[in-house]
Amino acid sequence: MALDNFNSLKTFTINFGPQHPAAHGVLRLIIEINGEKIIRSEPHIGLLHRGTEKLIEYKTFIQALPYFDRLDYVSMMAQEHTYSLAIENLLNISVPVRGMYIRTIMLEITRLLNHLLAVTTHALDVGALTPFLWAFEEREKLMEFYERVSGARMHAAYIRPGGVASDLPTGFLDDLATFSIAFSKRLNEIEELLTQNRIWRNRLISIGVVTQAQALDFGFSGPMLRSTGVPWDLRMINKYELYNQFQFYIPVGAFGDCYDRYLIRVYEMRQSLFLIDQLLNRCDMFHGPTKTDDKKITPPSRANMKFSMESLIHHFKLYTEGFSIPETQTYVSTEAPKGEFGVFLLSTNSSRPSRCRIRAPGFFHLQALDFITKGHMISDLVTVIGTQDIVFGEVDRLYKPTLHYEIFQPA
Repeated sequence: MALDNFNSLKTFTINFGPQHPAAHGVLRLIIEINGEKIIRSEPHIGLLHRGTEKLIEYKTFIQALPYFDRLDYVSMMAQEHTYSLAIENLLNISVPVRGMYIRTIMLEITRLLNHLLAVTTHALDVGALTPFLWAFEEREKLMEFYERVSGARMHAAYIRPGGVASDLPTGFLDDLATFSIAFSKRLNEIEELLTQNRIWRNRLISIGVVTQAQALDFGFSGPMLRSTGVPWDLRMINKYELYNQFQFYIPVGAFGDCYDRYLIRVYEMRQSLFLIDQLLNRCDMFHGPTKTDDKKITPPSRANMKFSMESLIHHFKLYTEGFSIPETQTYVSTEAPKGEFGVFLLSTNSSRPSRCRIRAPGFFHLQALDFITKGHMISDLVTVIGTQDIVFGEVDRLYKPTLHYEIFQPA
């Protein structure tokens, strides 16, 4: 009798997670499988349950800035940049050209940081260890650039409303030029090991295929959208900072599979190097102050605070009480390394945002996991999650988790 029941069992349900290295954070997948073939996969998110959006609504506009470093914690400055742009829109202020120049450099360094992690941790999950070791050596150098400008390797709080916290330190641009030349060679080595590798191609080609229509329906952006052939890049469309003054190309895929997503991220790293080289060659054109001269927004310099009691009081009140913004609202989106990162802010004539809503690209990509993995093997699920490049700091930004103890019943 028991044997008859076993033979009649066609599918069964297992937990995949709640911790898996392919996703940076805590992901629980409840997957229904027939043998090793996936019938259905249901993501259960919220295990980090950070509540970032609500926390921000209880802070002043300046105090809320460091929360954005901690959303997607491998693309730190990209997110604080979007938040700073949103505040600048609310205040209707402009950033000096030197500030925009520094922002553009740091944003491309951030893109390199993100894509190095995305590509090589994905390779690690598929079984290739060496690219991961190479990439993290390069990421250490990039995080040293973070540390030199801000004092912090990761949570920089460097891009601020009105500009940047301080100018670039002496020798920064020279060292960045040296790094750019060496990193280009290291990128060649990573590609030599992966791009034409038979095992790598077999694990990625025709896996996790997404069509243009599906990508648009699910709200994809970034490499996930461009892999389907849609040339959508907000740096070129919105033309924020100095991107309209420099040349770069938008890589697009043809098949929308995992291999296309890998190639696009590698090519985007080359385009970031191309942009950095152009920025370095034209550094003499961008001089002047690094932040706006509006004293209601910009704190006094450290030197002034040492000699002027008024400057010290000004600094204290700015960071404790903040600045008030008239009743207005805005939505700003930028091309973060993972896709369109957006911030909605509502101000009601106070020093705190009345409402803050964050559009995290990973949230939209994760919701499509069920249809992308349907019919694939369990091992392909790891590949798909790796090319989605999900970090749960941004996915779980508001989600209030509910505990699921009921047994998942197959459809």
